[in-house]
Amino acid sequence: MPKILVVDDEAANRVTLERILRREGWEVVQAPDGRQALELVRTQGADVVVSDLNMPGMSGLELLRATREVSPDIEFVVMTAYGTVETAVEAMKDGAYDFVTKPLKRRELVNTLRKALEKRGLILENKRLRKALEQAPSQSVVGSSPAMRQVMEELQQVAPSDASILLDGESGTGKSLMARLIHERSMRSGGRLITVNCAAIPEALLESELFGHEAGAFTGAIARKQGRFDLARSGTLFLDEVTEMPLSVQVKLLRVLQEGEYERVGGTQTLQADVRVLAATNRNIQEEVAAGRFREDLYYRLNVIQLRVPALRERPEDIPLLAAHFLGHYAEKNRKDIRGLTPETLDMLSAYRWPGNVRELENAIERAVVLSRKDLVEPEQLPPAVRQGKGGRPQLTFTVGTPIKLVERRMIEETLRHTDGDKTLTANLLGITARTIYRREAEWKQEQELT
Repeated sequence: MPKILVVDDEAANRVTLERILRREGWEVVQAPDGRQALELVRTQGADVVVSDLNMPGMSGLELLRATREVSPDIEFVVMTAYGTVETAVEAMKDGAYDFVTKPLKRRELVNTLRKALEKRGLILENKRLRKALEQAPSQSVVGSSPAMRQVMEELQQVAPSDASILLDGESGTGKSLMARLIHERSMRSGGRLITVNCAAIPEALLESELFGHEAGAFTGAIARKQGRFDLARSGTLFLDEVTEMPLSVQVKLLRVLQEGEYERVGGTQTLQADVRVLAATNRNIQEEVAAGRFREDLYYRLNVIQLRVPALRERPEDIPLLAAHFLGHYAEKNRKDIRGLTPETLDMLSAYRWPGNVRELENAIERAVVLSRKDLVEPEQLPPAVRQGKGGRPQLTFTVGTPIKLVERRMIEETLRHTDGDKTLTANLLGITARTIYRREAEWKQEQELT
């Protein structure tokens, strides 16, 4: 039950206020002056203090400042006569939630106190979330839902082994984070974690990036270059978006996994691989195998152990915790004193479907922090799609006769804008490969340079 501390030097006023507030179902305690009120704050606490400004001894303004030092989270509402409104405004500058003018209007007072209690509850909830973050078993993993607990239990069990692991899940769910955690908790944690985004490297260069090359192996190879297998020796190699790997390179990767051997491009010396391989995909890899785009034997070698990272919509209980985590991070990064989210903001975040998963939520919170001018993030600072409760895709229209090339470019560019530049998520939404997007962007850049 919320506790309201009423402070007024006139006993009749205190009795009237207590009668009004008890009808609302609130616990009420009284104090005839500031000093007794401060002692009650120290010994019994309160959710909201409602105090007269003009009192003998300690004034309401002095009580406000003293209360802020003892318990800064208690909300403070001042009562003032019409002629001292300027003093009430000064009190608000010192941290008072609001003021009400005498003679008091019951509805105005009750509504003001309700809002003050709501803010108090919100601050306490944000403190609870921050405490939960601090007590989490890993600072880098945020989530306490059953789905995430199951994933973390599986991760704890398989990380110490040296088996290959396939991380499966939608774009933005945190597969790269999981790969880092597996490495940190493995027997190879003393070595390096080397990440390769198979979709971001052109097909012609991927083999060289993975295995290295000798001088003169191809045009431009002026010196020997170490590959990622060399760099990850005694550590972990993480192959992100592994389904984007061309078949020609898949054959050589399979040999490494089967025999532990490889040669640099253009080289004859057989090298021993000493790495643990982790792979990730946001595609249905079995469908890729059935379509002939991914080798079945390589799939089984990579999929010794499979961990599925759940989509954010499958663990909505974690949204408040994640939002608080990102809010704290970006508030500190942008040097902003933001204490939390309003209830309306949190409701919108919880209702949204998050097609871009945790990454989209992070981007939304960063945007809100940058745009916020108050100590609480309000709905207006959220992206339009979140405010409108949409979890789908924006619609595009084209004039009849628009060249296919222009349609394709606009579709890719608009979808990239919708996904905040996430090429993998864009590829999934459009039903193409991420490599296609990289190739198209290179073509557009070349066309622009020629014009």
